[in-house]
Amino acid sequence: MVPRPSALFVSTAALLSTAAFAAPTRSGYQEPLEDGTLGEPPVAKYPFKNDPYDRKHDTYGEGVQPLPIRNGHGTSVLGPVNLDRDRQNPDLVRPPSTDHGILPNLRWSFSDSHIRIEEGGWTRQTTVRELSASKEIAGVNMRLDAGVIRELHWHKEAEWAYVLDGKVRVTAFDTDGGSFMDDLEKGDLWYFPSGHPHSLQGLGENGTEFLLIFDSGDFSEDSTFLLNEWIEHTPKAVVAENFRLPPEMFENIHEKDKYIFQGSIPDSIDKEKPRAFKRSKHQYTHHMLDTPAQKGSGGQAKIVDSRNFPISKTIAAGHLDIEPGALREMHWHPNADEWSFFIRGRARVTIFAAEGNARTFDYMAGDVGVVPRNMGHFIENLSDDEPLEVLEIFRADEFQDFSLFQWMGETPQRLVKDHLFQHDPKSGEKFSKMVESAEKDVIKSQYYDGKDDGLEKGEL
Repeated sequence: MVPRPSALFVSTAALLSTAAFAAPTRSGYQEPLEDGTLGEPPVAKYPFKNDPYDRKHDTYGEGVQPLPIRNGHGTSVLGPVNLDRDRQNPDLVRPPSTDHGILPNLRWSFSDSHIRIEEGGWTRQTTVRELSASKEIAGVNMRLDAGVIRELHWHKEAEWAYVLDGKVRVTAFDTDGGSFMDDLEKGDLWYFPSGHPHSLQGLGENGTEFLLIFDSGDFSEDSTFLLNEWIEHTPKAVVAENFRLPPEMFENIHEKDKYIFQGSIPDSIDKEKPRAFKRSKHQYTHHMLDTPAQKGSGGQAKIVDSRNFPISKTIAAGHLDIEPGALREMHWHPNADEWSFFIRGRARVTIFAAEGNARTFDYMAGDVGVVPRNMGHFIENLSDDEPLEVLEIFRADEFQDFSLFQWMGETPQRLVKDHLFQHDPKSGEKFSKMVESAEKDVIKSQYYDGKDDGLEKGEL
């Protein structure tokens, strides 16, 4: 073993850099201790070097450092390493033995996106420019403090949004001259069709933060049609004629002053309605968390699409609550790419792309994942202690998926056994018994808890 650097050297290095350079240890991984030196925790903390079944490993939650060692292959890392990033991505450092072939990157973190800072707020985005696989959908994460306004605007793309925290007031205007106003809070949605003008304003003590979804991966938050910008770039004589006012009234309107800016604190909706207010026939908002849930043995899913939120013609979504250790069952989506946003917890997803290609990615809160349409996958909660909360979002009018379990249960069992267990009839019978109900269990508990011959927790 290479001698450990002196404590003085390590302390000095810790002050200069967050990166750590470590020599290999007998246990096959390194972990910084509280004093900044490199310790060697018990080997039992990292039991995945020899694991033929490729079980999940929550290295970030357990503070364990993964290394590329798997079932007698691989070895330690001698060069520089970003310890935190490796702990966040254990299935890239030590991929399951079932991973194979080449897939593009299908993960992005909003923490890696540039933040545009404005007066009382900020915005950052994940588009096809940040994540090349994000062709169908672009996402924008926006924060507005109390009273802060996202300028009156519209855009070519439709806008769907999920309130992550706080309270927000939305206004919209339809093609029949109808107006809409609503106050929303955590878990609520809005949808503005292409071209419908609208505004957003933070309410309450801390304002709001939300996720905006646009039905084109090429969208840019900088390409919206802004009220002040239009007025600024129209001859003042025309503006004056349009509003029947003197042109000098519009001399001090400047586009650079707005976009996100501090406004006055709004009154109640009833008191703010203008004299000419005519309520829109459209319902632009929806309370997603009040949606009836599809219950699973390991969590629940709430689906919102054009069937229960009629105006949302181009975006469908599912809100998943996945219990500790549970699994969003193996499935695929036939009508759109899946664009997932991870709100809470840690997960791993293996994506099967046909032709023997498969790749596993790990996700944390604030991450975005893309699964191209028809590619088989699952979402597994890496933690045995913490819940996982995920939004599955699609550029589609309806949420559609195929369950592998359900398919196997509703296919003639002779055919299934000929495919999977032709040379193992005993296992074939056990498999048939397990899927005979053909009931779709959208989120499966961590282990089978029935009295039949399913796997018990200790066998996983």
